[in-house]
Amino acid sequence: MILGIVLGYLAISLAVGWRAGKGSSASSDGFVAGDRTLGTFVMYFITGATIFSAFAFLGQPAAVYTKGASAFALLGYGCLGFVPFYWLGPRAARVGRAYGYVTQGEMVAGRFQSPALAIVMALVAIVAFVPYLALQMQGAGIVLEAITGGDIGPDVGAALVYGVVLMYVWRSGVLGVGWTNALQGILMMVLAWILGLTVPELMHGGVDEMFDGLVQRDPKMLVPPGYTGTPEPGVVAPWTWSQYSSRLVVMMIGFSFWPHLFMKAFTARNGDVLRRTVVLYPTFLLFLVPIFLLGFAAIGMENPPASADGILPHLILNLDLSPVLVGLFCAGALAASMSSGDSILHAAASILVRDGGVRGLRLDLSPERERGAIRALLVVVALVSYLFAVGAFGEFHIVSLLVFAYGPVGQLAPVVIATLCWRRATRHGLLAGLAVGSATIVVCEVMNVKLPVHTGLLALGLNAITLVLVSICTGQREPARHERFIDTANQPTST
Repeated sequence: MILGIVLGYLAISLAVGWRAGKGSSASSDGFVAGDRTLGTFVMYFITGATIFSAFAFLGQPAAVYTKGASAFALLGYGCLGFVPFYWLGPRAARVGRAYGYVTQGEMVAGRFQSPALAIVMALVAIVAFVPYLALQMQGAGIVLEAITGGDIGPDVGAALVYGVVLMYVWRSGVLGVGWTNALQGILMMVLAWILGLTVPELMHGGVDEMFDGLVQRDPKMLVPPGYTGTPEPGVVAPWTWSQYSSRLVVMMIGFSFWPHLFMKAFTARNGDVLRRTVVLYPTFLLFLVPIFLLGFAAIGMENPPASADGILPHLILNLDLSPVLVGLFCAGALAASMSSGDSILHAAASILVRDGGVRGLRLDLSPERERGAIRALLVVVALVSYLFAVGAFGEFHIVSLLVFAYGPVGQLAPVVIATLCWRRATRHGLLAGLAVGSATIVVCEVMNVKLPVHTGLLALGLNAITLVLVSICTGQREPARHERFIDTANQPTST
């Protein structure tokens, strides 16, 4: 029955995603930006469900299980991280409509007339996207392996789920992503609260009793940033406050600048839709509270799974729950994975074609050939990410994959802010900043440099300083064009 419910959910997702694309135009704007028609309802779920993924549904219980209360910081950085979008999103929407932009890199390269910027931003995005998409695939594989008792291995499970994702994204583009995200977001929120209250009741007699017992057994699990569990690979235990807080700062800064999330600014009907989405967005984070409760409920359980990443499926499958509820939980976990995975997959292929091909290499593609190229790259990106997910390039854990991905994506923050807000910014400054920031991350990772703060924070600081200094020292080409761009971004209208 459990497997039947999961397969039914996959079939419904495919049907919704497949049908969503019927109303879009045949242009690349239709496939990538949904003809700029999305309203508040879809925007709310396409932003919330896009960000909170397999990491939230599987990785966060694992983080609570191993590190305790430090995981609650997600509520803070999740709310604050999206705030810049209130001002930047409408600016991006205005210049997108005026100049025909549908991606973040296209906007930046368009202002500075720089193919090199387009290519560099495409590369940075892909470096961040591949591990993030692999994370989602890992999560899907873990769920299917758990519910079938190992009859379907994680590799096969990931392939099955993301075969469905690939089909509806290939068919419908961003509209398929948006409407399936609405379905998946509702499912995630409802099931999280049902399970978050039911499981502590069954295991401990209630939420209050669960925390009372934890105070007696392991009080460190309730005091950030300390914890008593096993740290993720590459992290020295226990965390210091500098390691803990700098990691959060990097993730908060990178939050609004994920290329797949930022692209949604170009899909919105107008700027008012974007502002309403930002204001409403924190309510989506309420579904994380019961997810945290599930992680706390698992602390000290007998016969834990071999990997913390599988703690939640292991917990649910070993309790006396209705098969229907277990099946719906598994569908919710898959929804969390798919709601981010589809957006990442769509954005990665779109960026490679629009930024790398059209803007970077200056390929002259018709709308039909451009759409065909995006669809072909959907398959390529999915395959490469799948190889990462199944360990073809080494073993990775869900949390460590996410933390690594935020390092490169955070380097886009100074670039985007300067593009939309600073008249004196130059292409040389942006390129130099990106080069210095990205090189810092690569060197530290390759040489396994241990810093008292997150590598991404150091790289971000060097990036911003370099961008400003080089921009001041280099002159702009066609200053009137830059003035028009900033004036368009600053227009006091909702469109």
